[in-house]
Amino acid sequence: MLGSRCFGYLRMADKKFESLKRLSNLTTVLENPKIGEVTEVKGWVKNLRVQKELIFADVSDGSCGKKLQVVIPKHLTSDALSYGSSVRIVGLLSKSPRGQIELLADTVNVLGSCIVSEGYPFQPRKTHPPEYVRQYLHLRSRTNYISSILRVRNALTMHIYDFFRSRNYLNVHTPILTSNDCEGAGEVFKVQPDSDETVKAMMQEGKDRDSVYFGSNTFLTVSGQLHLEAVCRGMGNVYTLGPTFRAENSRSRLHLSEFYMLEAELAFCDRLEQLQEVIEDLFKYVFVKTRDTNEGDMWIIDKENEVPSWSDKKFITITYEEAINILMKKGLNVSDEGINKEQELAIVDHCGKVPVFVVRWPKELKSFYMKECQHDNTKVDALDLLTPVTGEVVGGSLREDDYQNLKVKIPSERLNWYLELRKYGNIPTGGFGLGLERLMQVMCNISNIKDTLPFPRWPHNCDM
Repeated sequence: MLGSRCFGYLRMADKKFESLKRLSNLTTVLENPKIGEVTEVKGWVKNLRVQKELIFADVSDGSCGKKLQVVIPKHLTSDALSYGSSVRIVGLLSKSPRGQIELLADTVNVLGSCIVSEGYPFQPRKTHPPEYVRQYLHLRSRTNYISSILRVRNALTMHIYDFFRSRNYLNVHTPILTSNDCEGAGEVFKVQPDSDETVKAMMQEGKDRDSVYFGSNTFLTVSGQLHLEAVCRGMGNVYTLGPTFRAENSRSRLHLSEFYMLEAELAFCDRLEQLQEVIEDLFKYVFVKTRDTNEGDMWIIDKENEVPSWSDKKFITITYEEAINILMKKGLNVSDEGINKEQELAIVDHCGKVPVFVVRWPKELKSFYMKECQHDNTKVDALDLLTPVTGEVVGGSLREDDYQNLKVKIPSERLNWYLELRKYGNIPTGGFGLGLERLMQVMCNISNIKDTLPFPRWPHNCDM
């Protein structure tokens, strides 16, 4: 006796599947199931359970963290149907005796076989440590952990755009190639032609090797801030979200050579509190929205910790001097180079694990473009936002809008265009930069930043 499911196949055998009523991804099928309709699914087999006359396959198409159970009569299968194989299955959408949505297969096509014994690195029903999975960047989106992270990253990005669109900010595509080192730290990648013939031909025109192509030293951007400032002074509030690059020789859990930076510039901004309000609103908005849209994925990523929303808590603000006093009371010594990562986390812990704005920093610890405090020119109107997991995740400041003050501090003649912005119709502005990958770490409690994006780059690692 095959049971009621197999009688369903006998009834389906006479049906002609000339046109499918439902062709959609699994998210739609599972969230709005049309029981009794012919449905086609395409995806990958995540698990197989073989019984005497039926095979139960869990199929995922990557659109969500859930899987669809497919019930397959053995006569429809072949040896090519295995864990990891890609399939196209047509059948009738039904409910199991336990009320679970399932597909009663009528047609099973294996689109791509997966022979696990020939080197496929992942095994069914096994959790692989991130360090192991990181060795297979080209395959790791097949794992539940990484696929959930990438769906959360996608949702987070969309919610960021929604936040700024709702506030009428203009999205600007700032350049990846630039002639300036915004932060002045010297951690830049230089850009030159790879072709020796091109270099030799252009050097014969009297140009030196470093500036042979663009006419000046050219780098991969470390920040789009200076370009945002230029557009802000003609069009108002602006933001950008794009790749930035740092040639920092660090392989820590918090550093990448290529990462995405959200940067915003506020027109007519003359108080640090204005920046803090936008940053806090942004954090609370994207945390709540992403939790609402991707709660299942967040649970897969971090089963033990609730996603922090902080929606009902005001972010804390302390001055740099107050931060130093907190650290000294804890017995932690602060060097002339400022607050390190361990100390940042200690401050957040001291403040009840709520995000903390550290404001009004010593001038020598910050960049040339930051505005001096009105009543203390040894400090600048700058902020760092410290959070659990990562410590500093946002840096921002009011921008120096006094032409003469900036002229003294500007580090290079190549930034004369930046200085000139203060000559013609200047306005006060302020802005901030937020590392998207660090935000992902905070939101999902991801310990290593290399697991927050599909193809991480760090020193000695750029294989793809």
